[in-house]
Amino acid sequence: MALRDLARRLRTNHEELDRERLRERFAHRGLTPIESMPVRQHAAVGGEVTRMMVRPRSGVPAFEVVISDGTGDAIAVFTGRRSIPGIDHGRAMIIEGVARDERGRRVILNPAYTLLPD
Repeated sequence: MALRDLARRLRTNHEELDRERLRERFAHRGLTPIESMPVRQHAAVGGEVTRMMVRPRSGVPAFEVVISDGTGDAIAVFTGRRSIPGIDHGRAMIIEGVARDERGRRVILNPAYTLLPD
């Protein structure tokens, strides 16, 4: 069994293995998969931070955090913030709020969030 798993891992590329790891990590938490997150409805999704940036929105700084659960990406935007203590690359978190579609991306403005232990 272990040899079969090793052989499969050697044939699979790194990105697919990472997506599979993320799907397994967040599958049993009772969260909505990011790929099926509804627009204009309350949802809770979880994922690992893959990207962070500060972008101005209407002249106000906005801290954008991109999370991935292996099925897709979601963007949490915290207006008026340049950073949030505890949110770093690779950190697992759950965000809750109402998603909207912004140029084909799922965006949640000022979500409630929970940082998960490593």
